[in-house]
Amino acid sequence: MVTQRTEGLYRLFLLCQIVMAALLFWFGVWVMVTFYSPGAGAEFTWRRYSIYCGLIVIGMCLESLSRSGSKNYFLQNELLRQHRLSLRQTIAGVALLVLYLIGTKDAFISRVFFFNFVPWLYVALLFSHHYLPSLLARGIFAGRRDEKTLLVGSSRKAAQLREWLRRKAEIGLRTVGLICDEKIDKTEDGIPVLGTCEELEKVIRELGITQIILLEFPLFTEINRNIIRICDQLGIRLIIVSDLEEKLRHSVTHFEDDGFRFIGLREEPLESPLNRFFKRAIDLAIAIPVMLFIFPVFVAIVWIAQRFQSPGPLFHAQIRAGMQNRQFKIYKFRTMRPDHEQLERQARDGDERVYPLGKWFRKLSIDEVPQFWNVLRGDMSIVGPRP
Repeated sequence: MVTQRTEGLYRLFLLCQIVMAALLFWFGVWVMVTFYSPGAGAEFTWRRYSIYCGLIVIGMCLESLSRSGSKNYFLQNELLRQHRLSLRQTIAGVALLVLYLIGTKDAFISRVFFFNFVPWLYVALLFSHHYLPSLLARGIFAGRRDEKTLLVGSSRKAAQLREWLRRKAEIGLRTVGLICDEKIDKTEDGIPVLGTCEELEKVIRELGITQIILLEFPLFTEINRNIIRICDQLGIRLIIVSDLEEKLRHSVTHFEDDGFRFIGLREEPLESPLNRFFKRAIDLAIAIPVMLFIFPVFVAIVWIAQRFQSPGPLFHAQIRAGMQNRQFKIYKFRTMRPDHEQLERQARDGDERVYPLGKWFRKLSIDEVPQFWNVLRGDMSIVGPRP
């Protein structure tokens, strides 16, 4: 319900912005034709400017499609974010129009109109970002669309949801109170405690509750079964806060496959054969030039440094576990003295086993350059600037 309200309001807001931009465009055209060039051929003007308006609208639509992630930000009055979005929308719309004008060698558009319309479009979009979302939310969700929301759980969990509840009040989520077994009158945030779980049905009927938020992922206790039964009987919407990450002390991911729902501990995009193919192609595109042109240079530098400060093997090899726990041998340039008696101990700052230039090799990650050989072999993959 909450997500649908937010996304629906977001789409309506974008539609209003596009309509506003089109109206502003045609108002500007009307002003230009009426006051600046009243003798221009009207039919020819409207046909050309219809194309220009359509291109600006398409550019704005493409910009909105390029946005990713949560859409909740559009309800937050952050002036810097609103400025960036308004600027992006203006640039996207105008850029598509300019590309069309250059590509078709169209010089018909009025420069006076163009250079007046662009700043006004930005200003109108900025004002719409600042005022329109809250106006739409109040107009749509106030009154009969208000959801009288009852929290069920501990006061501590209610406090964790405080900021979220405050933000969602704008889309009609009105927090009435809390049901919990603690002997308190209200939470630290001022949410009144209306009773215990045994009094849930009575509170729902008396206050006309339309939505319940269960603050903890339920264990299959009689109390939780009773809450679900009451919600089903009275037609109350039930939302459950998933606190699996807190219980497991690990991030989780949810996915569905072949009709079954699962919970995993991490996203694994490289399980997709296509993603793995592209990742392997990127690894090879980086590792091959490194091994051909950069690796030999560092071999010479490290070999000379070792000859003067710590003669011995050029490389140091270790056994590591990779994908599916398969073991492989990882290679590094040796940065420690080979004859030290505590060679296997983990390195630390100021370690006496590291020869002088070896400290710089470690600091600059030069000792890890041979790992690109492991990348070529498929034992490792490149993450950021290093294997």
